[in-house]
Amino acid sequence: MSRAVLSLGSNMGDRLAFLQRAVDGFRAELVAVSPVYETAPWGGVEQDDFLNAILVVEADGVDEWQWLRRGQALENEAGRERLVRWGPRVLDVDVVTVDGVTSDHPDLVLPHPGTPERATVLIPWLDVEPDAVLPGHGPVRDLLARLSSDGVHRRDDLHLS
Repeated sequence: MSRAVLSLGSNMGDRLAFLQRAVDGFRAELVAVSPVYETAPWGGVEQDDFLNAILVVEADGVDEWQWLRRGQALENEAGRERLVRWGPRVLDVDVVTVDGVTSDHPDLVLPHPGTPERATVLIPWLDVEPDAVLPGHGPVRDLLARLSSDGVHRRDDLHLS
């Protein structure tokens, strides 16, 4: 059994609809979906705020590369263009962690290297897994305690199903 935590983000067009497309794309493997958060952009590129969420997915016979490829296929179907690093995007699907897997391959570093510094990932992750642990870094709750949550706002008026 392969279990993964995926981070979703969108800051172009119908942001919620793009996140919902990702949820639908992983529907058969979906264990949990977090509430939606609106977050300030990260990475220094001037752009609109993001909507973010976390998915927990699980399936037999799926490895970390398959989770990555499925996320990239959903990004491509949504029309994502990779023009500027950390730039605006219709859909971003990151593999945060896959249980029992570490990787230093340049195309798939696991756990995702930015995770310990991103409240935009840690906060919604804790909503679905209050005892979550980021391999090699410790409890997610402890990582979040070191960060500012300014710019991360739960949107209870928006729902993914």
